Amino acid sequence: MTKDEKKEVAVFRYGIIADFVGATRLDRGERETLLQEKCARKWSIPHSPRTHISRSTIVRWIQTYHQGGGKLEALTPRDRTDQGRVRAIDEETGLAILQLRQELPKIPVPELNLILHQRQLITGGRTVSLTTLYRFLHQHQLMKQEAATATDRRKFEAELPNDLWQSDVMHGPHVISAGKRHKSYLIAFIDDHSRLIPHARFYLSEALAPFMEAFQSALGKRGLPRKLYVDNGSAFRSRGLEYTAAALGIALIHAKPYQPQGKGKIERFFRTVRTQFLSGFSGETLEQINVAFEQWLEQTYHQRRHSSTGQTPVHRFTTRMHCLRSSPENLTDFFRKAVRRRVNKDRSVVVDKRLFEAPVALIGKRVELLYHEQTPDQVEILYSGQSYGSLQPIDLHVNSRVKRDKNGQIELTGAGMTQSGQLWEIS
Repeated sequence: MTKDEKKEVAVFRYGIIADFVGATRLDRGERETLLQEKCARKWSIPHSPRTHISRSTIVRWIQTYHQGGGKLEALTPRDRTDQGRVRAIDEETGLAILQLRQELPKIPVPELNLILHQRQLITGGRTVSLTTLYRFLHQHQLMKQEAATATDRRKFEAELPNDLWQSDVMHGPHVISAGKRHKSYLIAFIDDHSRLIPHARFYLSEALAPFMEAFQSALGKRGLPRKLYVDNGSAFRSRGLEYTAAALGIALIHAKPYQPQGKGKIERFFRTVRTQFLSGFSGETLEQINVAFEQWLEQTYHQRRHSSTGQTPVHRFTTRMHCLRSSPENLTDFFRKAVRRRVNKDRSVVVDKRLFEAPVALIGKRVELLYHEQTPDQVEILYSGQSYGSLQPIDLHVNSRVKRDKNGQIELTGAGMTQSGQLWEIS
């Protein structure tokens, strides 16, 4: 309460007791009648929600005024001596709560309150409400969030273009695709140094496949970053992404769970997309939103001076292009799906329910198979890091006519029968 507010309250109090402390002498009966009248009335009490004044309060004001030498200052509200403390908890109970909290630092407050009463740690047999206990723990900085050591977070910026990319997924609007309405997801990459967007596009899923497609597009457009900073979603934790990043010499860094502060730049870009692009978008289909978004990205966002850098993203990115790493010519090969299989005795291996024939030298070996999901019939086989070429799909009808001579050479006979008349069966 300010000094002026306290003075206003003192004036109000004096108005209440003026009839009792003035020159007019009241007998006991008149005094009591006047007290009852004042207690029954409704008052507009300054800086208080109350409308009634009790008899004991008026008597106390009278005594305080006389003890203060009849000065108005005596009626000024005093600051509480226990300000900031929880009055419902005495010192002994408070010490018991502090000791119990030290014993059980991570237990939820409702359970802590239950144990407090079960152990009868509250003096006088009283009870402590949950609200009072929360207030007490906050006061002593014993809540879990407050008790934790403050994290040293510092604003940062990558020194050069493509030193660090940030990537995340933003939930977008519902769009029409193939005649049906689907939720869209904006998968985006941002260069930490320049704020340039290597690639961003709306997809119908936030799973690994569309993310890898977006990642490949970003690398093809702007070269290879040295580090990629991502969240902890399932797509970002996949072996496919880890393999691709490692093979291309990109350090994959995951943000700490529940600490989005490290992805501030990509989050700020998403906020710009919501407020400046989506607020004015009027299309309905997935194609329309991506065409409009690409136009806004290249003609507006990349050409506008950024508030933090003082330069346009394109200018800041292109002024130091000598330090960029270009993408390899066989970039698509780094985005193939990798699976491990053991070659069967009949040389067959199965990839996505398709039968392929492996080299004889790899029978019984555990091999690695690389392929694009878009072209599952083109599979490369590797063993111990060495490529053994592409696999051939198995033609069961051709294999039914395969036989070997005494020297182990393969020969074909007719209609699935060997010269000895035995059927060659492929399991």
